[in-house]
Amino acid sequence: MKNIANLVIFSFIFFTSVVIGYFIIKEDPRLPIYQPGDLNPKLVDETVKNREDHHIASFELINQLGDTITEAEYEGKIYVACFFFTRCATLCPKLSKSMQRLQYYYIDEPEPLLISHSVTPEMDSVPVLMKYADKFNADASRWNLVTGPKEHIYELARKSYFAVLDEGDGGMQDFIHTENFVLVDREGRLRGYYDGTSKEEVNQLITDIEVLKLEYGE
Repeated sequence: MKNIANLVIFSFIFFTSVVIGYFIIKEDPRLPIYQPGDLNPKLVDETVKNREDHHIASFELINQLGDTITEAEYEGKIYVACFFFTRCATLCPKLSKSMQRLQYYYIDEPEPLLISHSVTPEMDSVPVLMKYADKFNADASRWNLVTGPKEHIYELARKSYFAVLDEGDGGMQDFIHTENFVLVDREGRLRGYYDGTSKEEVNQLITDIEVLKLEYGE
């Protein structure tokens, strides 16, 4: 009787596992596609709040090698974006460590690409970015640390990535500081926001990147 009871219990557990597994496999997991109206209104610039088919705007910046980087580098690629500055001693080293972690985790895969935008571009020249990139072993074929006109970078932060509060005009007194990592898909659409200083949230970002790859049939 004991053996029969054990067999019944085992069969029940096995059957339950199979059923659960079936529905997990059948489920079509997809990340949300964020539009401006889906986000905290404080993050969304008034000029784009009613946009219904949002994509990252065109950009032209300079990376740690002195190369011009445009949106063409990221077309058809999943990527993660953040905002930092090299003199930061609080959030930014943690953000850069998390970017380094992503770079190493996906070292043998073509995606995701990474981009870190300097929020003090007047101080973060190409040589300064190169020194900082070396500190974190940033591979420019995967991870661009970029500088450029401050107004251009701040407009990207506020009107494309919605990574920071909608305050300021990119002028001399304007300054942004955010822990947000932004996940962008191959079409330039917003797919997720994560605290780049949190190991748990970066773990979730990695999980979501895999979900996004599944969405593309990989």
